[in-house]
Amino acid sequence: MTKEDRMLNGNLFKAILIFSLPLMLSNLLQVLFNMCDLAIVGKFESSIALGAVGSTVMLISLYLGFVMGIGNGVNVFVGRYTGCNDLNKVKRIVHTGFYVSLFSGIILSLIAISSSYFVLKILGTKEELISDAYLYCSIYFLGLPAMTIYNYGNGTLSAIGETKKPLIFLIISGIINLLLNLLFVIVFKMGVRGVAISTVISQYFTAICIIITLLTTKGNHKLIFKGVKVDKRSIKEILSVGLASGVQYSIFAIANMFIQSGINSFDHITVEGISAATNADSFIYESMYAIYAACTSFISINYGALNKKRIKNSFYITTLYSFIIGLLFGTLLFIFGKEFLYCFTNDELVVEAGLKRIKMMAFAYGISAFMDNTTAASRGLGKTFIPTIIVIIGSCLFRILWLYTVFYYWHTIESLYLLYPISWIITAIVEIIYFIYIYRKNTLIYEEK
Repeated sequence: MTKEDRMLNGNLFKAILIFSLPLMLSNLLQVLFNMCDLAIVGKFESSIALGAVGSTVMLISLYLGFVMGIGNGVNVFVGRYTGCNDLNKVKRIVHTGFYVSLFSGIILSLIAISSSYFVLKILGTKEELISDAYLYCSIYFLGLPAMTIYNYGNGTLSAIGETKKPLIFLIISGIINLLLNLLFVIVFKMGVRGVAISTVISQYFTAICIIITLLTTKGNHKLIFKGVKVDKRSIKEILSVGLASGVQYSIFAIANMFIQSGINSFDHITVEGISAATNADSFIYESMYAIYAACTSFISINYGALNKKRIKNSFYITTLYSFIIGLLFGTLLFIFGKEFLYCFTNDELVVEAGLKRIKMMAFAYGISAFMDNTTAASRGLGKTFIPTIIVIIGSCLFRILWLYTVFYYWHTIESLYLLYPISWIITAIVEIIYFIYIYRKNTLIYEEK
């Protein structure tokens, strides 16, 4: 049975797990190696360097949202056309997606580099942190074209159930990144600059690997440059999902940038503690994201095949899996929070500050599964505009309103982080209602066609 057949037939619990585990491990390794960046710069440089790199997380997330969005656009339509066996359209999406990704990455890189200092100032980045934070961003954003190409290739491969090869590439890339970090930071004393350069080199390594894979693969997902033109309709399809998905991811980043400004209103010890604790978010969210990616891929390919029962069951199973992951990792973080924070700093005051955030967030992560997985399910049906609007209202505007009312009044860590579970619950309810509506409508229309 081929990878596509497993997505369309057989035991869904097993198929989704087989699909998700390599992707989850890939994401976790990526986060782990990013944590090594912070751990190395925090342990061998200074707490100031740790705070500087940590304070860029929200800004970087703003652009990574669009990088991931383009990959989602390719993933949805490769999956759908594979499901309905329209192989010519698969070829057009794969070919056109490469150029869309490359061009988008270059544009994003130029915008990010030219505006990063201004945005860091708006966020209220501490004066003692902003110089290193700007240096890190300026170098890091040179890797955005490589990241868009990698996500394009990963989206193409995961649409047909191939998640193991990207895992191998990330393992090798992560080892390269780690070794270069040790060399540049400990041996050459390059500090924040060394960490950023190591990251960019590893990103281009994965991009090259993914291109070689698509050029040498067999079948209709092979990347061919000669004799294939960029297709305008394919551009429109990719961007219809990609831009909306990018906006959706970036909306979270924008809302979190406002939250970062609230964090920056505390003393630098608190900022550094929260920066260290925030690493747990990436670890947990990326684990859950693997399930969301499975949700989009399985729903997309089964929507193309018009398998209504399998669409519904894919949604139910991925929601269950992602909730369990959020709850499990959150519980482990609550138990081992102090040990986790000591991986990034030796300062006891910084650790105590980070623990306040961990205690607020540990048991809330599972709630986000109901919102994010439902959004991923709607994306699998090709619907991103309305879910994006729901996210803007429920997770962006609500959080900003909360920040300038509840947090402004109390001005405590607790009053700041309570906004996460409340906004997730509100947004999830509306997203679920919309998915039920669009599932019934779209499958009925597709049956008539």
